[in-house]
Order: sequence, then C-alpha cells, then structure tokens
Amino acid sequence: MIYGLNTYVLLFLFGRRIEETRSRQAEQEKTFLEKIEGRGDEAWPMVTTQLPLYNELNVAERIIRTVAKLDYPKGRHQIQVVDDSTDETRELVDGVVAELQGEGVDIMVCRRDDRVGYKAGALKEAMKTASGEYFAIFDADFVPDPDFLKKTVPLFQNEKTGLVQARWGHLNAEHSSLTKTQSVGIDGHFVIEQVARAENGLFLNFNGTAGIWRKEAIEDGGGWHADTLTEDLDLSYRCQLKGWKLEYAIDVVVPAELPETYSAFKSQQFRWAKGSVQTAKKLMSTVMASPISLLAKTQAAFHLLHYVAHLMMFTLALLSLPLTLILPKFSGIGGSVFLIIPLIIATLGPSILYLTSQRYLHPEKWTERILWLPGMVTIGFGVCISNSRAVIEALLGVKSGFVRTPKKGEAIKKTYRTKVDWVPFAEIAAAFYCLATMISFVVQGVPGGLVFFFFYGIGFLVTGLRTFQEQRVRA
Repeated sequence: MIYGLNTYVLLFLFGRRIEETRSRQAEQEKTFLEKIEGRGDEAWPMVTTQLPLYNELNVAERIIRTVAKLDYPKGRHQIQVVDDSTDETRELVDGVVAELQGEGVDIMVCRRDDRVGYKAGALKEAMKTASGEYFAIFDADFVPDPDFLKKTVPLFQNEKTGLVQARWGHLNAEHSSLTKTQSVGIDGHFVIEQVARAENGLFLNFNGTAGIWRKEAIEDGGGWHADTLTEDLDLSYRCQLKGWKLEYAIDVVVPAELPETYSAFKSQQFRWAKGSVQTAKKLMSTVMASPISLLAKTQAAFHLLHYVAHLMMFTLALLSLPLTLILPKFSGIGGSVFLIIPLIIATLGPSILYLTSQRYLHPEKWTERILWLPGMVTIGFGVCISNSRAVIEALLGVKSGFVRTPKKGEAIKKTYRTKVDWVPFAEIAAAFYCLATMISFVVQGVPGGLVFFFFYGIGFLVTGLRTFQEQRVRA
C-alpha cells in the first residue's frame, strides 16, 4: 500500500516540472549552438561511443552501422566496439569494423582475454584507449537516431552535469501481448519516474544504455564497479553522492527491442531486481548519511528497493489463504475492508501512473493503449516469484554471473536461449494455490478478494506455462 501511495508523489512531482524541463532543455540546446556558431568542428567536444557486446550475432551489425552514421563532426567521434563475444559474433564484428575503417570511420574493436567484471569490466578496460571527454553507451539492441549526439551534447553546459539519459522507445511493441504490456510499463518509468526524479533534486539512474557520460564524472564517482548486476545504477548513485547532476532528456528517444519471450523477460527482470537490491545493500547507508533532503532520502529508498514490493506481493499471496482460515473476524464486510482497501490503493496508484504516461506520449490513442493495463498487472503478479528469488539472493549475498537478455534483431541468425530452472513449476503451483485462496474467500464471505486473486492466479499460470513451454522447446 505504501509503495502504491508513493506513485501519487511521483505523479505530483512529474506534473509540476515537465513543461519547465522541456523548455529549459530546448533553451540549453539553442544557447550551445549560438555559442559555437562560426567556430567550426573543433568547437564540438570529443565523444567516444562504446558498444558493449556479448554474443549478439542477431543485432551486432545493426548497432555498429547505425552508430557509424551518427551525425557528428568528423574527427570528433570515436567508436569502440567493446566485444566480449565467444561465438560467431567475433568474426562478424571484425568484418564490419574493417569495412568501416576502410571508409574512414574512426572505429576500433576492444577485446579482453577474459570476461572479468562482465559489462562493467569491459567498459572500464575500454576507457584506457578512449579519446573522448564524453562517453555515449548503447546496448546492442538499441537504434539511435543520427542526431542523438547533437541533441545530448548541448545539455552538458552545466559543469556539474555528469550524465544525460535519453528515453527508451520500442522497436517491437506491437509484436505480442507481452511486448505491448512491457511497453506500457517501461513508458511509466521513462515518462513519469525519470522526470520526477531528475527535476526535483532526487537520485536518478543511468539505464545502462542510450545515455552519454562526462568522463570526469565517471572517474570522480569511482569508475565502473562489477560487484552488482546493475553497474549503471551503482555508478549513478556514486556520482550523485559526489555532487554530480544527472540530466534526463525526455524528448530524445532511442528505440530498442523488448523481450519477446517470457523466459527472456524474466531473465531481464531478475537481473534488474537482484542488481538494484545489491546496490541498496552497498550504498543505502551512505545515501542516508549524506546531506540531502528527507524527501530525497525517502525516494532513494523507494527507488533502490522497488523490487522488494514483488517479495511483498508473493508473501501476500502465500499468507492470504491461512489468514482466511485462522481469523474468524476476517469474514464479512470487515474482512473485505481489511484486505481489499489496501489492495485497491496499491494497485490504483501505479495504474494511474501508467495511464498518465500513455496520455502524455499518445494523446490521440491513449485510451486504446491503456486497455493493456490489466495485462500488465497480470504479468506483474506473474513474475513476482522469479523477482522474489532475485531479491532474496541479493539480501543473502548469493553470487551469480551476468545473464544477458537474448535479442532477435531483424533476422534471426542464431537462437539464444535462457537457462532451464525450477521457477515455472513454482509459478504453476502458485496458480492452483491462488484458486484455493479464492474458494476460501467465498466460503468465508469475503468475495472482494476474488478479483485480486484471479489476477494473481492468471498471472502465475500464464507466466509459468509459457516459460515451461519455452524451456521445453529448448530441452
């Protein structure tokens, strides 16, 4: 319920700053262009674009060629393909890079003998041979527009701006019900939450891609660390604790692929959930001891511990059945108020947040897009077991390697699969447990609980069955 109430705070903070933010950033861009007018290409700062890759055969060529076409003064843009691949991607990368070098593109391949530190380790190593004072970073499945650098570099006029993060768009939102519901959820984060945090003195996070860093900020923040699965969130907080400001450019959009399978989606969510709680364990005490406002500290706690809500959701699913059996007072109107009112508050707040993001982004067809809200709620329930596992592993200090999310690209050259595990069986069992809970609600006279546990049950069942089906195909 508390997490749900906090979404109203974020909505308020978004509403009072959004237009001011857009006009300020437009003015910054105008001022920068006026300042460098007539000074030639040398007036533009040197930028290094880094492309971290690991076995991305389906999308590696697309991102390399896309970045090579970025509109930026010749001689002021270096490209580093940071390739940790162990499969055919290596040969593909070498061929494309050699071709572009022959065309005069300033591009190089950075490789290591091992994958120590995963993405963080690769980026840290590549910085040693980088010539830029700014670092743009794109994951393999992103497709930036040619004007990305010319839209983001002017936003660094404040000497304490350490990062400019762009908004994620979607290449395949219409592919399936899964991608449609994901797009609504991601829009809520990038439209409402990021603006609310960036423009109200709160801690913002680099989203790992589609952003551009000031080199000095990275170094002052302590550089890339590999002790969490979310090196982007970790570095963001360390830099802000050092006094750096992170800018969010809502009107600069970089589209990317959404996971098209439940296995890939859960793998991505697991990494984000575990990494954010690992970062909370690492930095929360420092954040709370820092000289920032109480609002900033409170919002940092909600931000870093966001995925703990999934553990709470799963706990609620487990406890509701015994609660109906052992507490006679739980029946009737009193029981409905006791359970249903907090659930309504917890569900309604996020739903309004997502609705607002769709009205902002799609004023002509937002009513059509919000029809996917029930699906998003259902999937949110469905992944809470997997995310709960991630939270518990992070709290207990269980180590695990970086598992990347498979991408499809425009043409599938190779099929990458996520690993087989026991979670889908737990999700299917939880669906039947929710059915038993619904029956108990009826017997005990608390029919209001049926709606919520119907979504719980459907979410567990769909997620479990689809994941099992995907893993069975792999087996």
